[in-house]
Amino acid sequence: SAISDQLRCSRDAVVPGCGAISSKQPFSGYHLPRIGDFQSGLYIYRCFVFSNERNETMPDSYPLRLLKLALFPLLLCALASCDIMHTGFDDYENARSYSASNLTAAPDEVDTLLVMTWNIKYGGGRLKFFWECNGDRYLMTKGEVLSNMAPIAAKISEVDPDIILLQEVDVCSKRSAYVDQMQYLLDNTDLNYGTYASQWKADYVPSDGIGRIDSGNAILSRWPIREATRIALPLIGDQPSHERYFYLKRNILRARIDLPGVENLYAVNVHTAAFAEDDTKKKHIDRFREELDLIDASSGLFIAGGDLNEIPPGSPVRSGFPDDQCTDSRFKGDDYTGEDDWLDGLYNAYSSAIPILEFQADPDDYFSYTGDGNGFWNRKLDYLFTNGNFITGSGMVHQDERTGSATMPLSDHAPVVARLELP
Repeated sequence: SAISDQLRCSRDAVVPGCGAISSKQPFSGYHLPRIGDFQSGLYIYRCFVFSNERNETMPDSYPLRLLKLALFPLLLCALASCDIMHTGFDDYENARSYSASNLTAAPDEVDTLLVMTWNIKYGGGRLKFFWECNGDRYLMTKGEVLSNMAPIAAKISEVDPDIILLQEVDVCSKRSAYVDQMQYLLDNTDLNYGTYASQWKADYVPSDGIGRIDSGNAILSRWPIREATRIALPLIGDQPSHERYFYLKRNILRARIDLPGVENLYAVNVHTAAFAEDDTKKKHIDRFREELDLIDASSGLFIAGGDLNEIPPGSPVRSGFPDDQCTDSRFKGDDYTGEDDWLDGLYNAYSSAIPILEFQADPDDYFSYTGDGNGFWNRKLDYLFTNGNFITGSGMVHQDERTGSATMPLSDHAPVVARLELP
């Protein structure tokens, strides 16, 4: 039930003085203020510490005032270095391990692997969220999440990949009704093992009704996963400290797959910065390339990719996309001007599922993103690379019924697949 899911995730309390939180609106229109750390501390103190389940104002008794005075330093501590909302990570951490409730027999011998990458938008389908053009949703019901996750699992089962890289997977988030999407996908596909690295994690986010959040990158595999590591990426450099504290902490998820006959097979997943206005995204792409270079130098074989939030060199449009025409003051359309060569290092060093010349000859067939569920894919943001060899012609983007069931209703990204030759 929804209640048991909330209890499992240490359910959020409703916040008095900040308004009721519905599935469509933020509490009283509040957003984390762009002011100094001290005033942010006051805001969090008001909107987090003193809460009860029914959103009733507590009587300001003398003992309660003493309690407020005692707890106030803890809120200031959170904005300094104590991390009481648990939003931070070490530079290197062990990733979280998962397994299916019922394992499916995996083959002992294979000479190729079908690999896939997909940003599943935390089971949000084509609901329009507050960060999207003309979006007004903040939270989903459990029924909405499950009705969106079911066709995602069905699409994965239809493609039947051996290994899949996933982005924007929620495991314990209020916005997705506390559904553990990792466990759901493992239990509803033939993939057996998973590893997960949080990218946005907080016990409570005091903005837009988000509350508790745990969302990140994942790798799912038929075979056991060994040595899975979360590698921290640089934070956005031009954010105030209180925004940075609650904001996404992006990462590279690296895992070694225990594939019979292949000693050092790695899967590497990344989701780079989307809204940075400085050079953070380029730093993420370069750090991703560095990690692949390290695996390559150690004679490992990798399959790597994810949502790079970058378009390939030679893309026909770099700004002014049709799905970005929006009057919402909170929304800023994508502009890739001046980033023409940011992916050159990856394309020059490694094999791509969609070779760059093929993309440039017919880009429409390889677009993998649109924010408009009633339109068509209009840019490519999703990639697969290897230091081995993809079977020629196996790389494709599952855009529509030409490659099976339609993916437009399932996410704002389309899945990319390719078949890897094994040594």
